[in-house]
Amino acid sequence: MLETKLRNDPARSGWYTPNEVQYLTSDGLNWRVISRHHIWRPPVDVFETDEALVVRVEVAGVRESDFEIALEGNILSIHGVRQDLSERRAYHQMEIRFGEFGVEIELPVSIESQQVQAVYRDGFLRVTLPKVQSRQIHIKE
Repeated sequence: MLETKLRNDPARSGWYTPNEVQYLTSDGLNWRVISRHHIWRPPVDVFETDEALVVRVEVAGVRESDFEIALEGNILSIHGVRQDLSERRAYHQMEIRFGEFGVEIELPVSIESQQVQAVYRDGFLRVTLPKVQSRQIHIKE
């Protein structure tokens, strides 16, 4: 594991990390930047409704069979591969990432793991994680 400090550059707005850096982790006191050169992280939205936590990942051009989705404890892991075209070409601009990708999200609420659903449509993977509903306990007289 390579650890890197965040940098501040007046030419850029805010803090930044080098392009090969994929995500930050925290042990409560310090932030660590974890670098994985061969894995890229697609854009992810996480939002909460009254009934569920929803994770939406923008990753067009991937076959459903190329996704691996796992829920272990309170960590949702989404991994996969976006295959590159094998034709030879000379790029003038290249911004679309190919190869192995991964996302790990720490879930802030308890989940009904047996009812998790995933749907891949129009370039978005949507994982719906139903929240454990609290139940009212009545006192017997």
